[in-house]
Amino acid sequence: MPISKAAARGITDEFSRRRGPKSGLVVDAAWGNPVLTAALEALMPSDRLTVVADRSSTSDLRAALDAEGSWTAGNVTVVDDLADAEAAEQVMLAAPVTVEAEAFIADIATLRAKVVPGGVLSFAATLTAPAREEIAELVAEYGIGTDLVVRSFPPLRIHKLRIGSADAHAAAPRGVAPAEDLAPAWRASSVPLTPGMHLDSNGMIIGGALLGAAWATKRIRPSSKAWLVPAAAALPVAAFFRDPQREADLRGEDDEPEAVLAASDGRVMGVETVVDERFGAATGTAGAEWLRISVHLSLLDVHINRAPAAGEVVDVFLEKGGYAKVSAPEAEHNAACYTVLATARGRVVVAQRTGAVLRRIVNRTKVGAALAKGERYGLIRFGSRTDVYLPAGLADAVCAPGEPIRAGETVIARWR
Repeated sequence: MPISKAAARGITDEFSRRRGPKSGLVVDAAWGNPVLTAALEALMPSDRLTVVADRSSTSDLRAALDAEGSWTAGNVTVVDDLADAEAAEQVMLAAPVTVEAEAFIADIATLRAKVVPGGVLSFAATLTAPAREEIAELVAEYGIGTDLVVRSFPPLRIHKLRIGSADAHAAAPRGVAPAEDLAPAWRASSVPLTPGMHLDSNGMIIGGALLGAAWATKRIRPSSKAWLVPAAAALPVAAFFRDPQREADLRGEDDEPEAVLAASDGRVMGVETVVDERFGAATGTAGAEWLRISVHLSLLDVHINRAPAAGEVVDVFLEKGGYAKVSAPEAEHNAACYTVLATARGRVVVAQRTGAVLRRIVNRTKVGAALAKGERYGLIRFGSRTDVYLPAGLADAVCAPGEPIRAGETVIARWR
């Protein structure tokens, strides 16, 4: 099954977002394979890449790499069999998983042995893959990210597994770069419409469903105007999921390491010092004071959430609660999803709080994942509130209530 360029970019992203020396392993690739092409484009002078060639094209692959010049040939090694490959920090499968469950289990056991402790195994699978139950079990145990690529036919899910136990996620050293050295991940769920404006896959799916409903209604009741209702709703609903490119997406060096960025668009509701026991146990800071910056998102705001600081995800958990209007005092106890980041300056917590409308939180990150500053990691639909918690005494707010802010761009606080 051929793999799309969008899916290939998702598979190789953990390799390409690393700035420092890195090692990669591409499995079952022929020359021209999009995964191999993306890995070669990400290759830097200090990197090392091993390619397990497709058995029918080993000689052609070696010849093509030799033709690329001595620089590529010196950084890339081609082997005929996976057993001959050295373990690498990033292992990438060049073809979607289509095998039956038993074969998949055997393949994964071999592949896991080729990932250095703490490294990442990335692959794509169809939504109806025969081994989808086995994939789900692996994702539950090792997954650090899953993304849907709607620009593939058939659609594919990209899975990223951190090979190691939960304890290994927090251990140091490990076979991955610290979050401060990573560029923001490329999200396959963000579909480009123009160079500066993307649309989250939720918008593509919901907008497409509404247009499909309009078409079906018109076919069933051709004389009725009822089809206009879903047709008219498709554009504004899809627009709600707009995902504009921001400065954080440029993958450049961070020139303000002390800056803490906004986690969402909206308007600042409050800046205060609080004690919040809801995540005290998760952060190991029960009874500690936090600087909390709360932001209200209107229906017209971009609802994509971004990491305010670079760090490793050490906890993600849900808190049950109500669904009050976010501007009401009781919204403090609305249902929420908390993401806890271990950063170089201390723990940072982001709370995605539901509102009164549709109450849906999307959080695409998992324990063990590393988030760069300004990296997309989720969204809330439709009305919502986002709170950023920073250790009191270690950071100072540089925003005020009523101030409009933009996720991934506006500096809301600075580390002391």
